Amino acid sequence: MRLTTIISNHLIRQHSPLLLALHSLANTSSPTSLTLQRSSSSFSTPLSSTCYPYPFLKDRSKLIVTRAQQQGMESLPELKRSLYAEIEPHKSGFLKVSDLHSIYWEQSGNPDGHPVVFLHGGPGGGTAPSNRRFFDPEFYRIVLFDQRGAGKSTPHACLEDNTTWDLINDIEKLREHLEIPEWQVFGGSWGSTLALAYSQAHPDKVTGIVLRGIFLLRKKELDWFYEGVGAAAVFPDAWESFRDLIPESERSSFVSAYNKRLNSKDLETQYEAARRWTRWEMLTTYLIPNEDQAKKGDDDKFALAFARIENHYFTNKGFFPTESFLLDNIDKIRHINTTIVQGRYDMCCPMMSAWELHKAWPEAEFKVVADAGHSANEPGIAAELVAANEKLKHILKGTGTASN
Repeated sequence: MRLTTIISNHLIRQHSPLLLALHSLANTSSPTSLTLQRSSSSFSTPLSSTCYPYPFLKDRSKLIVTRAQQQGMESLPELKRSLYAEIEPHKSGFLKVSDLHSIYWEQSGNPDGHPVVFLHGGPGGGTAPSNRRFFDPEFYRIVLFDQRGAGKSTPHACLEDNTTWDLINDIEKLREHLEIPEWQVFGGSWGSTLALAYSQAHPDKVTGIVLRGIFLLRKKELDWFYEGVGAAAVFPDAWESFRDLIPESERSSFVSAYNKRLNSKDLETQYEAARRWTRWEMLTTYLIPNEDQAKKGDDDKFALAFARIENHYFTNKGFFPTESFLLDNIDKIRHINTTIVQGRYDMCCPMMSAWELHKAWPEAEFKVVADAGHSANEPGIAAELVAANEKLKHILKGTGTASN
């Protein structure tokens, strides 16, 4: 199958050198093995008669996904793929999770619906009102929260007592505070990292998982994006500003060099490093750079939390005991109904990580969006995320799984 059959003629005309170069870099099997589906590629895996253990349902037999159900859902309406309308939260507050930290949380949608928790990216990115739009507000009880130091949570941009394991404990404290027995987990980018780590720590509290832009927080991923190994070759213009802040004598590790500046005693030094760090990521988030997204780098409050917390986690290797920790613990969540959505031309979280997760976890549905980068707001990615939630909704309602 030729690349031109999966990417629009307009994109080929405007960006063919980039796309052809990226296609040669993609660490996947031959495109001839993919089944195209609108803007995504679907990797089919053998069906299992495993009963997925969602203990909140009294009749667990409803969660047996059979081949007949998979093949017989054509009679159902086609899955919704467009974002839901904007909604406002009906409840919000702050939860004190330690002597130092308080996290902002909110709920929207159906107060009596099936709970879903949204895990934002970064770390340090915070939530946004648009995050609510991936979920059916009539079915889902939508929970958003800002992780330690991010968004509205306090203290702002604080690195003290801020680790992956602290965040996992915070998620559990929030679940208990809201009196939620178990919930669906949704996360993209760093949110996919945290979703995997949380679900592996508390699999009995998770009813389903939707992941986007897979990030396993390994050295090769950090080198790809921050050390000039991969993304810089595709976006050399954006890379220059990120690179040029650091003297040549310190360029053996940009993460370390930025760590020094983001933790400087001089606030303006922190801000300048935060602006450049944030703008580099924002310029590479979309398949075609989005200048409005890049302007987030000019928002000093956002940029400081985003850059400082990201760099803190990356410097500490995610606080995981080993590089392969998340892949090594897939067996703990293998039984959970999961969809993985990945943009093929994701510069921030290259597809190699999603592919390795897919190979380790073939039971999870794997959707590759052919004409997308990293952002959840890319049209093809947003469509697949909404569809993934719709499929889980069908399972939870006992109507089976919709056909691909």
